[in-house]
Amino acid sequence: MTATVKILKNAETHARNKVADAEIHFAGGPLDGLKLIGFAIWKRHDGNGLSVTFPARQFTFHGERRDFSLIRAIDDPNAQYRIRRLMLDAYDAHTRATVEAAS
Repeated sequence: MTATVKILKNAETHARNKVADAEIHFAGGPLDGLKLIGFAIWKRHDGNGLSVTFPARQFTFHGERRDFSLIRAIDDPNAQYRIRRLMLDAYDAHTRATVEAAS
């Protein structure tokens, strides 16, 4: 099974710091033909780089709104850092390809 990250640049203006959405497309194996959506790439509020948010579901607990991440590490907490890096690397490659195509 292979997984490929697809970057979708943000064209909407209501999410000011959101630069792109990202999806993971699966090929081969039991997930063939499916995609996992809900990732987003954002400009950091402090202006230093980018961050990635994962697919999540909102819920209310004692009147407080919270998020429940739909993709989490099983044993190794570093697994989340690896997928964040995968998203950021795909965004960088997409940005470079867009700049090269324009020149």
